[in-house]
Amino acid sequence: MTVAAVMTYDSLVENVQSYLERTDTATLEKIPLFIMLAEQQLAADIKFLGNLTVVASVMNVNDNVLSKPARWRKTVSMNITVAGERMPVLLRKYEYLREYAPNPTDTGLPKFYCDYDYTHWMVAPTPDAAYNFEVLYYERVQPLDSSNQSNWFTEYAPQALLYGSLLQAMPFLKNDPRVGLWQSLYGQIVAALKNEDVTRIGDRQSTVLDT
Repeated sequence: MTVAAVMTYDSLVENVQSYLERTDTATLEKIPLFIMLAEQQLAADIKFLGNLTVVASVMNVNDNVLSKPARWRKTVSMNITVAGERMPVLLRKYEYLREYAPNPTDTGLPKFYCDYDYTHWMVAPTPDAAYNFEVLYYERVQPLDSSNQSNWFTEYAPQALLYGSLLQAMPFLKNDPRVGLWQSLYGQIVAALKNEDVTRIGDRQSTVLDT
């Protein structure tokens, strides 16, 4: 019985080397970099339910800065629970929050949030109680390496990851005539992935409306 091929980090490294047809040490040492850059590019090119994540936590009293989860990429929404009911916390710019609540020692029910920096949010007003809150956000996929052999990309987008890795090698190798082919294949696969995700989102919304 034939066993279906499954992409892993090690098999991807081997395939990139095989497709590039290079055995020199300088190129081989760069393959992990090509893969990492391809993961970053692929994550930027598509948004998918596979990395849409929900985190729940508790705000600290008198602290208007909240820590973002590890591998946070982009916030979709935030809500807060008050008397058993969820209420939206609205996204605003940093300057708006500073104008709305200029004195961080003044406390109340948080109504707005912003990206304070890459690893923190800021809310206003400063919480006057330990409110439960929930954030829906896009999470960066756990990067591949020798100790993490698979992730969402290897399971659901192996072709895109392969051709993306080959494309990331082009600036290093220079003048490879196959760049046009790999760019075309990568573009087709990314377009198909986007279309599949749009369909899944539509199905998910229809299910919610029907319930």
